[in-house]
Amino acid sequence: MFELLFQGFGVLILLILGYVFGRIAERRHLKRLIQREQESNSLPAIASRHPPDDERYDLVLVTGNVVIASDYFKSFMAGMINLFGGRVTPFESMLDRARREAVLRMKDKAKTNNARYVFNVKFETTRVLVGQRGAMEVMAYGTALIPAPSTSY
Repeated sequence: MFELLFQGFGVLILLILGYVFGRIAERRHLKRLIQREQESNSLPAIASRHPPDDERYDLVLVTGNVVIASDYFKSFMAGMINLFGGRVTPFESMLDRARREAVLRMKDKAKTNNARYVFNVKFETTRVLVGQRGAMEVMAYGTALIPAPSTSY
């Protein structure tokens, strides 16, 4: 009986620790994301399939990907929701952070190529299993428009 109580207490401690440290890590990441998004606003990333016709550009494929693991609490809550059905809201914030991070990494690569902006932005998402817990990989990719050097004869 004491063993069963001790194991239940251990699971409860893991859930509490997962919740607390998961929230701290998520808040820090969101704070960094907001700051980096404000810094990268000068480079637009749009979903339009057609580039502008006003200038001559070189086109370069740029990508950004990230893998974000879920904490113990989110995994536990997602398992409970899967049992009873409904929206898996613990993973929604994780997916949002992953998308935003992937876009920022894509923009960073575009900036290294001196791009004006990125068009035709798309996302690919994959679930990665790490033991019994899940992680998500999100890849953002698009076409960077780099002003072509002027060719005057």
